[in-house]
Amino acid sequence: MNRRQFAKFLVLTSAGMFVGNLWILIRSWLTGETAWPARPVALVSEIPVGGSRLFNYPGPNDPCILIRTAENEFAAYSQKCTHLSCAVTYAPQRARFECPCHQGYFSAQDGRVLAGPPQRPLPRILLQRQGDRLIAVGVDLQTERS
Repeated sequence: MNRRQFAKFLVLTSAGMFVGNLWILIRSWLTGETAWPARPVALVSEIPVGGSRLFNYPGPNDPCILIRTAENEFAAYSQKCTHLSCAVTYAPQRARFECPCHQGYFSAQDGRVLAGPPQRPLPRILLQRQGDRLIAVGVDLQTERS
């Protein structure tokens, strides 16, 4: 392969990637907001204060973790670390999520990064309480939380 063929390959590959990204952008504009399914997660009575429960949302291959931080306070987040998708675990004694792969730490209150290599907070799972049931109703994908 000479330089001219290599340059042609690079230009065509770059053009293909640009068109692909443009298609993704246009498709996301046309489809608008994502419709998240409403899915029961747990019964309030099943989770003690300081306890946690694993579940999948929005799909069967999307692991999440639900925690009970106080008598009437619950929070749920994606269980995938935003650094390299390792599974985070809840450490109630430290009120944080810990990623064992690269020592990434996230706040249990709002999912923000406390330490380590992750640059983005954990995606928050939006919950609704209906009597004794907790229902997952969406995912907050915002990269910055205040």
